[in-house]
Amino acid sequence: MVRRTSHEGAECPVARPLDALGDSWSLLIIRDAFDGLSRFGQFQKSLGLARNILTNRLNTLVDHGILHTVPAKDGSPYREYLLTGKGRDLFPVLVALRQWSEQHYFKPSETRARLVDRQHHRPVATLEIRSDDGRILTPEDTIIAMLPGDPDQRAESAARAG
Repeated sequence: MVRRTSHEGAECPVARPLDALGDSWSLLIIRDAFDGLSRFGQFQKSLGLARNILTNRLNTLVDHGILHTVPAKDGSPYREYLLTGKGRDLFPVLVALRQWSEQHYFKPSETRARLVDRQHHRPVATLEIRSDDGRILTPEDTIIAMLPGDPDQRAESAARAG
């Protein structure tokens, strides 16, 4: 088997998380965790994935702090896999992927699983990328710039200095 190149030290924020999320199974496990699955057997039944591959993907997600294990709620000797805060922060990523897929991989009349607002049972609004002043941004409105440190901390520092 070919070894994958690690992106651990990459300067690109798209590349760096691919060590944890770079295969379809990992994203599907995370999707299932958002849907309430937490046990190894539940993930295996949902995905039809070989035990060794599922074990590897779950361990990788735990190692990267996306999932953590806890004793089973029912007191059995099993462990459950739950999303961490870091894992829950992937929600907008999955929503964006879902919405992109609905737009490009489904016919308008085709039945599909839809994400809906629990309270109103209406489809979730399409995600938009906005500037800090609220303008909707397209790819043409953005550039990649190498900036040191956390952008929120830089803005706070600039505000204090000004």
